[in-house]
Amino acid sequence: MDNTMYPGYGVMMEYNSTVHINGTRVVVSAGYLQAATENHQQYIVGLILSSLYTIFLFPVGLIGNILILVVNLDHSGHLTAPDLYFVNLAVADLVLVADSVIEVLNLKQGYYDTAGLCTFMNLFQQVNMYSSVFFLTWMGFDRYVSLTGVMGRSMPRARLTCCLVWASSSSLTLLPFAIAQVQHAGESHFCFANVTQILWLEVMLGFLLPFCILALCYWRIAKVLLHSQRVQVGAQQRPCRQKALRMISAAVLVFFFCWLPENVFVSIHLLRANTGSNTLWQDYPLTGHAVRLAAFSNSCLNPLIYSFLGETFQVKMRVFLQQKGKRTKHRTFTGKSSYIPAANTCTHVICDGPSQFTRLSSNSLLRTVLPDSNTSST
Repeated sequence: MDNTMYPGYGVMMEYNSTVHINGTRVVVSAGYLQAATENHQQYIVGLILSSLYTIFLFPVGLIGNILILVVNLDHSGHLTAPDLYFVNLAVADLVLVADSVIEVLNLKQGYYDTAGLCTFMNLFQQVNMYSSVFFLTWMGFDRYVSLTGVMGRSMPRARLTCCLVWASSSSLTLLPFAIAQVQHAGESHFCFANVTQILWLEVMLGFLLPFCILALCYWRIAKVLLHSQRVQVGAQQRPCRQKALRMISAAVLVFFFCWLPENVFVSIHLLRANTGSNTLWQDYPLTGHAVRLAAFSNSCLNPLIYSFLGETFQVKMRVFLQQKGKRTKHRTFTGKSSYIPAANTCTHVICDGPSQFTRLSSNSLLRTVLPDSNTSST
């Protein structure tokens, strides 16, 4: 028996702990102390994970998606169909990144125990999760059909597609929610996120089906690029195709590894023979916290993969910054501005040119021999 004494109280540890506080004897079981210790350790690990996410990923996602919106909308009159997809993807990712703050601060999984807040948070997350994943999937399909020439691109079709993506994302969230609310009417502790059918729907339509479509489309694109690289060995075309292949590989791998942990986690829970009365997040709070942060990190990394690693977006951002700098320095400048088409010598269909026009001052000419990240990166 281990006996440790402190001023004012004594602790005797065996199978039970006897605590004397102000003359009152309290018996605390060893299991309770062990559980408290484990909870504290999980809290520390969760705090470390949240800190890493907040320091390294959150700023990238927040600033990156905002920059994509600002730079593209500054040329809103000259957006192409891929630009419009990127703007909508950035909106969905930006909302998810902002929503991740609650997960970061929710180290003790408190909002999962509050039915109303739990339902609201998951409704908000699911709409933007579906929209982000669906836009990524459609962008992959769009690259594929453009490469094969099955369907051309047009702004009316792009606008219709964006509306359909947002409508389908909202429907896949709100319709199951309405049905679940009717089935569980009167249950004060019911949370929308704990319904088994909704979890299965999220795994199938939010991960497996989009990943299969992405993998198939990008596999076909990669085959075409590799074939054309063997047939045409032009010095200017080869770097474009190699860059496109690297972007494709990065896009698929990042999507897979960011969303896989949460979907495996949920699938294991759904396949358990005895799920018990607690939810998955209550049984394994630390694991749930980690896989959610991994899923949110996809929205943080998308700006890097789909825009900032692409040279065309770098050119657009450089022109944007130059124009803002000139407007600040020369507020009284009355010279005319012109729109000069940017050159594009990469003739492969996967490497589309940049936006139709790039805004430049009358004394500068932008010369670029760069592939379009907005179409080659996915």
